[in-house]
Amino acid sequence: MGTVHVVSTPIGNLEDITLRALRVLREVDLVFAEDTRRTRILLDHHSVVARPRSLNAHNELSRIEEALATLRRGGSIALVSDAGTPLISDPGVRLIAAAIADGHSTEPVPGASALLAALSVSGLRPQPFSFLGFPPRKAGARRKLFEAYRARRETLVIFESPHRVGETLAELAELLGDRRRACVARELTKLHEEIVRGGLRELAERFAGGGRGEFTLVVEGADVAEPAAVSDSSPALDVDSEIRALVAEGLRPREVASRLARVSGLPRREIYARALAARSAPKEVER
Repeated sequence: MGTVHVVSTPIGNLEDITLRALRVLREVDLVFAEDTRRTRILLDHHSVVARPRSLNAHNELSRIEEALATLRRGGSIALVSDAGTPLISDPGVRLIAAAIADGHSTEPVPGASALLAALSVSGLRPQPFSFLGFPPRKAGARRKLFEAYRARRETLVIFESPHRVGETLAELAELLGDRRRACVARELTKLHEEIVRGGLRELAERFAGGGRGEFTLVVEGADVAEPAAVSDSSPALDVDSEIRALVAEGLRPREVASRLARVSGLPRREIYARALAARSAPKEVER
């Protein structure tokens, strides 16, 4: 049986590659890359003579048989993406699944990752966090995704294109609240690296015209954000419904009380008692 090495590569600075990764790239029988031209730059920079084969969203299925043939001979393969850790937001999932199903070994060769790099310098709480990848392009699907995280406590990490970053920040501000803190990390580890922190509305205005390069957004979770101002015309908060929803989400009564006491005006111990009751209440059975 063979081995597939999932090799992380730099996200910008060509020096950000491990000694192990370079050794693996020199030793394997095949290197599969999302874009062979970009990978060739990295290999040439480090004097690695391997000739990468393309593996992208369009040809992944056809490459699988080639990969399995090499693995069945006891060979080894390296999978790299254009930048960072493969499969995080890149092709390769079906190749790895096929190799595992065929009985071969898979070994991670860890290294650079844009989502972890952005999270580490965001100034926001790094755990728990949810990685949303690139949000849907269709407005309805994108709003539905963001709304699903409006009351969740984890920090969000989002990739976005330079053409849609301003629109996405504005939509996040509308759906999550203007005062929710965030960090925009642009061109991480590259010459024009930029890391900007502020409220969502402030960042949306700054990047309204888009920008150049690759963007990673880090957005504060609901339980540490400033609550949105409630106007006289705003609908009253249905506390019991909110309690049931948060309990169903898996939050403990203490966490529910901490979150809702700030926005409901009710005493924390009263919400705690209601959350305990909601957790022990029998669940309705669908008929």
